[in-house]
Amino acid sequence: MVGDVPVGGGAPVSVQSMTNTDTHDVEATLKQISELEHAGCEVCTASSAKSGLAQLDAFKPDVILLDLMMPKMDGFEVCRRLKKDPKTAHIPILMVTALSERGDRLMGIQAGANDFLNKPIDIQDVILRVGNAVYAKHLHDQLLEQFIQAQKMEVVGQLAGGLAHDFNNILAVIMGYSDLTMQELGPDNPMRKHVGEIRHASQRAAGLTRQLLVFSRKQTVQHVVLDLNDVVKDMDKMLRRLIGENIEMTMIPGKQTGRVKADPGHVGQVLMNLVVNARDAMPNGGKLTIATNNVTLDENYAHTHPGAIPGDYVMLSVSDTGTGMTDEVKARLFEAFFTTKPKGKGTGLGLATCQTIVQQSGGHIGVYSEIGKGTTFKIYFPRVEQPLDDAARTVQTGPLPRGTETLLVVEDEPSVRHLTRGVLETQGYEVLSASNGQDALHVAREHKGSPIRLVVTDVIMPLMGGEVMVEWLKTTYSDFKILFTSGYADDAITHHGVLEPGVAFLPKPYTPAVLTRKVRAMLDNETDTTYLRK
Repeated sequence: MVGDVPVGGGAPVSVQSMTNTDTHDVEATLKQISELEHAGCEVCTASSAKSGLAQLDAFKPDVILLDLMMPKMDGFEVCRRLKKDPKTAHIPILMVTALSERGDRLMGIQAGANDFLNKPIDIQDVILRVGNAVYAKHLHDQLLEQFIQAQKMEVVGQLAGGLAHDFNNILAVIMGYSDLTMQELGPDNPMRKHVGEIRHASQRAAGLTRQLLVFSRKQTVQHVVLDLNDVVKDMDKMLRRLIGENIEMTMIPGKQTGRVKADPGHVGQVLMNLVVNARDAMPNGGKLTIATNNVTLDENYAHTHPGAIPGDYVMLSVSDTGTGMTDEVKARLFEAFFTTKPKGKGTGLGLATCQTIVQQSGGHIGVYSEIGKGTTFKIYFPRVEQPLDDAARTVQTGPLPRGTETLLVVEDEPSVRHLTRGVLETQGYEVLSASNGQDALHVAREHKGSPIRLVVTDVIMPLMGGEVMVEWLKTTYSDFKILFTSGYADDAITHHGVLEPGVAFLPKPYTPAVLTRKVRAMLDNETDTTYLRK
């Protein structure tokens, strides 16, 4: 064994030997090279450069042993040809020579040789050099694969960020008007079912967009101090609808569990992804257990689990009695776009997204699985000694809050602007609207009624964006608050200063309920840090 690559065991290493048959030591050389077969190698020999090059397409060696002194075409020229051909450029070349001049070796390196073997050849030296060459090629292939994967992720990130704005605007309109329609339809109206399906489809689309943005690390992350038990409890009904009646779900909340700092929406995304995977692993039914508990990870655990840091955590575990996973599947479990589900049933982003979310929270994710016995995922979030944030508390239900204040909605997408204005007017507010920052300044100057108490504005707009508009408004008006919204990815709005602490931000797509409750909460909170004065 050389490094992690077997020579003499496991998958055979293929060696292509091009040896000059005109030299006096050819018999000894070929005999020694043939001993590679006893070390577990597949060996193919050629007596000239021409025949050796012709064999390459069929043999596809892992390593090439190339004699420097070849008839008609020396080893330098063969080496250069091999390195120029994309099909053979990646194959390590060990140059075999009886010469020891530094100039010849330098020429060999310049031609593309990876190492040298001196005649007469020592078979143990050959085995060692072949093993090292194969191991180096193995590392090169791994790094190349990682590089290609990284490039793929960069493309996905750019694509997700570019599509997020327009797609989230569209979803905001679909979700918003679906909610408004549901409110107007009676409980027995047969159209409620159809509208509900539209709403459900838009939620799934929003979830997929969110997964892409989270995975590409372009999603807006809003970490707050929260109780994992509250997050799990809030999702109970939704999770039970996901799994079906043939799966028995049990929730075991830990007693006096500590608090963690994470994005509650992202934690819910992790839980939903794991539950859906557990459901799919139990097509004939089974048991699903969701539990929380305080745990402490010690140095021994951290040593055997890369990425884990010793300390106090709150653990969220999801266990199923499903089919389980092989070691090969577990090794690729968090790889983007890897899925064992049938075509059209999985994107391969679910678990990769879970890992990204957990890492963003400073946590760790572990998996335990046996074929035929089931799988357990354990998510570890670092414990914090801080009070719960208001944003982490359960979302209020019941009638939507109303108001009579004057609001200004600034949004360049007409459908979103009309929806937002209509929702707020329905709740009793007087609403002014504008299509961009310049238009908003004109509307504000022309307004003669009650003072504008709150400006709901998109961040990035043509002619004048939200941030610049707010600075102009502050020079003339006082006593108003700002609620920024955007469908753009995180990095597209960070440089605008919108995601700084204390700035109120509402990511798209948002529902009428979320919008009206956010507006009312901001208007009622007179100490809000987004309250702007001259």
